[in-house]
Amino acid sequence: MAGVQSLGRARGSTWTWRPVARDVLLARAFHSCTELEGRFYLVGGLLEGGARVPSNDTVIFDPAVGQAVRLVARGSPLRSHHDAALVGGRWLCVVGGWDGSRRLSTVAALDTERGVWEAWAANPGNCPPAGLSSHTCTRLSDGELRVSGREGGTHTQRRYGSIYTLKLDHRTRTYCYKEEDCHTTSRSGHCAALLPTAGPHPGHQLLLFGGCNSVGPEVAGQWSPGKIKEEQPVAPRLREQLARLVNSGQGLQQGPQSLRHHSCSVVGPFAVLFGGETLTRARDTICNDLYIYDTRKSPPLWFHFPSTDRGLKRVGHRTCLWNDQLYLVGGFGEDGRTASPQVCILEFFI
Repeated sequence: MAGVQSLGRARGSTWTWRPVARDVLLARAFHSCTELEGRFYLVGGLLEGGARVPSNDTVIFDPAVGQAVRLVARGSPLRSHHDAALVGGRWLCVVGGWDGSRRLSTVAALDTERGVWEAWAANPGNCPPAGLSSHTCTRLSDGELRVSGREGGTHTQRRYGSIYTLKLDHRTRTYCYKEEDCHTTSRSGHCAALLPTAGPHPGHQLLLFGGCNSVGPEVAGQWSPGKIKEEQPVAPRLREQLARLVNSGQGLQQGPQSLRHHSCSVVGPFAVLFGGETLTRARDTICNDLYIYDTRKSPPLWFHFPSTDRGLKRVGHRTCLWNDQLYLVGGFGEDGRTASPQVCILEFFI
């Protein structure tokens, strides 16, 4: 691990991203980053802006010691603009994405115990999307994902976005898509958050943020109390810090407009969005803003915390929750071409 260079704290800011590790292996954007047993698995991505062919690297980062290693595994897929989810506590399933020549809807899985990549097969009843990139995959339970986002290339896109349920079976190494009856606005580069609803008997709803010109979130699924068994990581200290931060701000009814390729992590009742690229400006499009969506009351409120530190600008990055800390991994910086080799944690001054 090379030396960690501090980004510092912008004057008057109540938060920053503090660097805790730096390694050239981590320098990538439009990758996936998934936590498993205290380690982050980074798959694929673009190593520099303008690259047409994605990486087939799998890199494992250990936040406890701040070290990254490249996993040498057979069959590692070329992927960027994909998403990934864990199945069975062992298989890291990479769904869709760009392989350098086309958009895919297939599933490749890393057996993290054996260190081998597998191409899983589609079930006979599979009804797949036309091809996915810059989409989202949200775990509803172990082996069941909700997939949302624009299908196909620029000449084959629909005016709406389809929603799919994706079943993954690690025993048979198979998968099956089922298209849901509901549709959303056509989105690409958005994020998704499975959040509790307000009230004495909270259920869950899946909200989509950004990826189009809309300013508000869109519901991509609703579940009554007890239906969702997926447990979010417990982060009591971070949750309390976020609560203090929003208490210092002014709640808004509307969130960011026309934001894409940002990050999103769920911390209790909060969705924490950071960075991305705005479609509302012709120049200086890459952002360094922190947004918090607070669902504790109805209607939920947005809280916006801008930064003057241009070194924090990121697009195509990921955030990952572990050990009561929110980590920022990778992404292109202000020029939209240079990938950051740093890992940072969200730090507060309140």
